[in-house]
Amino acid sequence: MAEPAHRLLTYPEYLAIEETSEGKHEWLDGQVVAMSGGTPTHSALATNATIMLGVALRGRPCRPYNSDLRIRVPETGLATYPDCLVICGGLERHPEDDNAATNPSVIVEVLSPSTEAWDRGDKFRHYRELASLRDYLLVSQHARQVEHYQRQDDGTWLLRTMGPGQAVRLSAVEVALPIDELYQDVELTEAPPRPQPPR
Repeated sequence: MAEPAHRLLTYPEYLAIEETSEGKHEWLDGQVVAMSGGTPTHSALATNATIMLGVALRGRPCRPYNSDLRIRVPETGLATYPDCLVICGGLERHPEDDNAATNPSVIVEVLSPSTEAWDRGDKFRHYRELASLRDYLLVSQHARQVEHYQRQDDGTWLLRTMGPGQAVRLSAVEVALPIDELYQDVELTEAPPRPQPPR
């Protein structure tokens, strides 16, 4: 998350902002943070993931949603908008927010320089509190690479990093997403320079 607003807002106040705002915001503990716009690469990857999941899940009791669907984590309060997600068996709504789902099985986030640390760290810690979540994907804009976190039967998370010629196998929905197809016709962005250690 970026810098929060100065005054803490209640969740109903946050919802009032979302109803009239052109952009999206995250909410946590009264802090409201504007979500930054994405690059064309970011948009293409999120769209490809949504389309691939939509085709694979057609006629099944699971369906993908794009970043317009808000997720609320009941255990921590976080409200946010994943780039892509899958919900199985019907959408469960948060009692304070009829437009927020609480039961994603799969979440996909396309990494951005400004949000990568948040997506990998604290945001994933919030997501892990969702009992329904089985698969969490972090999609790179700079390389044909997807990091797949998969919840194991004992509650631990297993990380697999997948690249060209491989496929991400989503346990929650029994679907394989080929990396080459995900990145098809997508122009990668240049990775930001790494900070140099002091001399």
